[in-house]
Amino acid sequence: MLAVVMRSLSAVALAAVLLCPFAASAGVVIAGTRVVYPAQEKEVTLALENAAQRPSLVQLWIDDGDQDTPPEAAKAPFVMTPPLLRMDAGTKQAVRIHFTGPAQPGDRESLYWVNVLDIPPSSVEEDKLELAFRSRIKLFYRPAGLSGEADSAHRQLRWSLQQRADGLAVQVDNPTPWHVSFAAISLTVDGKVSADTGSGMVAPRATQVFPLDGPATRPPGVIGIAYSTITDVGAVQPATAALAN
Repeated sequence: MLAVVMRSLSAVALAAVLLCPFAASAGVVIAGTRVVYPAQEKEVTLALENAAQRPSLVQLWIDDGDQDTPPEAAKAPFVMTPPLLRMDAGTKQAVRIHFTGPAQPGDRESLYWVNVLDIPPSSVEEDKLELAFRSRIKLFYRPAGLSGEADSAHRQLRWSLQQRADGLAVQVDNPTPWHVSFAAISLTVDGKVSADTGSGMVAPRATQVFPLDGPATRPPGVIGIAYSTITDVGAVQPATAALAN
């Protein structure tokens, strides 16, 4: 029975995204912008609150990055308890997350995604469409003993400017064992913002390229990078960096 419910709810969520994502508003909200799961812990909790003036049916699952995978087919070494619950208006709920294995790499963080699907009750009003709303946040599985600290990993990033056929791009190399999430990345010329790339993330010991929305060729002047990263608690911290030669 639960599998049938999960399939039907995931179909509703997909319809909400495809038909009218901007018309839906989440009644059930998540406390925080990410989940950090220290490997030495037996479980962590995720706090939810139904801020709407109506009850909701909430479905929860974790996936490995493919947001189109239905809940019953999602692959992740975690279990959320409970996976399906009802939340009355104005109530709060703590959901437990358990790591179930197999073992993850011990020299870097692993990334998964927590999904919270908010299904409002059917409306009896004419010409009113109630849509499901899915929230999706990152879950970092964090081994013990990693070198450095997550919130200062951005200081070790190496930045360079790449000339591509379709224009300029910023390349960032991350030599650390931490994921670094960006709220914004900008190219600066003589200390002033010249072009933006938007937000994004670079994985541990990986390289990520961000196309620039701006000049097609390297502009004259002193070029640098202005960016902001997102900490474990969701705070935004600004920083600047020089470009590698």
